[in-house]
Amino acid sequence: MAMKKAKKAGKKSGKKSAKKSPAKKAAKKTTKKAVKRTAKKAAKKKTARKPNAAFMKPMMPTGPLAAIIGSIPTPRTEVTSQIWKYIKKNNLQDKANRRMINADEKLRALFGKAQASMFELTKYVSKHLR
Repeated sequence: MAMKKAKKAGKKSGKKSAKKSPAKKAAKKTTKKAVKRTAKKAAKKKTARKPNAAFMKPMMPTGPLAAIIGSIPTPRTEVTSQIWKYIKKNNLQDKANRRMINADEKLRALFGKAQASMFELTKYVSKHLR
């Protein structure tokens, strides 16, 4: 009887040693994932972002826009930043809702209304660029 118990104990311990511990499995999975990630990163080469030439092309402001920023040819990106400088300088951003711009005489001619959203700004500006 003692022999049978010894054999069973030997078989159980043999089975345990044959199975891999969960820590080893997890370590193996993470190393495989890490290898895949580094392979993907090596495959993708980051290139410098090129500016869009259409935005950088100088355009002539006309009408009410020229009264605000001047009448010299200016790129679209610069036009937007100059309008924001004008808005900040004259304190035209609405206090309660910062997304809204309160128009003075010059901006009212550009917008066509007393108040406009900052998201509508490019729509109104694009009408006055040639």
